[in-house]
Amino acid sequence: MTCATAVPMGRWRQTDGEPSVAEGVGYGMIQARLISVQVGAVQTHGAYDAANPLDKRWTTGFFKAPTRGPVVVRWLGLAGDEQADPRFHGGRDKAVLAYSADHFPEWKKDPDLGALSGGGFGENLTVAGQTEADVCVGDAWRIGDVLLEVTQPRQPCWKLGRRWRRPDLPKQVIAQGWTGWYFRVLEEGTVEAGLTLTLERRVHPAWTIAEANCVMYDKRATAARLRELTSLPELSQAWKDELGERAAGR
Repeated sequence: MTCATAVPMGRWRQTDGEPSVAEGVGYGMIQARLISVQVGAVQTHGAYDAANPLDKRWTTGFFKAPTRGPVVVRWLGLAGDEQADPRFHGGRDKAVLAYSADHFPEWKKDPDLGALSGGGFGENLTVAGQTEADVCVGDAWRIGDVLLEVTQPRQPCWKLGRRWRRPDLPKQVIAQGWTGWYFRVLEEGTVEAGLTLTLERRVHPAWTIAEANCVMYDKRATAARLRELTSLPELSQAWKDELGERAAGR
């Protein structure tokens, strides 16, 4: 599927005639592996009087460390995980952030990202075997006794650049389409590294995370295309609001 009036946007663009990942495959056969689980408390770094902008004082929940053993997952996220700015992070629609380790080998070719590992993009769940081209808005994924629902792509902010001392990194993430995605929690429970993620439900096979990214970042996307995405019940309210305003011409 192609975004209306889309321009080439890195590797995320799909084309007409491409089958959805679920075509001819039972949902239970679509799986990923949970490589690691990360949580982190809010921290403050830097100094107010630093000469280098990258060394100035900032507060963030971006730094997340791998956990050992089971981690409790509640409606608003993982036990022990914190967000510095609840206006843009956390909440029911963005309770859990996932990122695909499938991208790590390519990212690590950059000398500045050579130390990249689980949690390096601020994610709670580092997964292997699924990427933005595979996962769809509205997907319900089972991890042990936890059930998670995909709500939107992650929109990388300046804090990703600060973390790696690369202010241009958020733009690179968007250009590649390797953004990661958010889950809301449908059933609470526990997760731990090594578990399998199994797809239990797919309601919008045309709306991969890659395709949603395409619509968000293609400023020429038609109002009809914007409304089509905002009509998905499972889409986060933040994306419905932003894209709805664009569709209305505001």
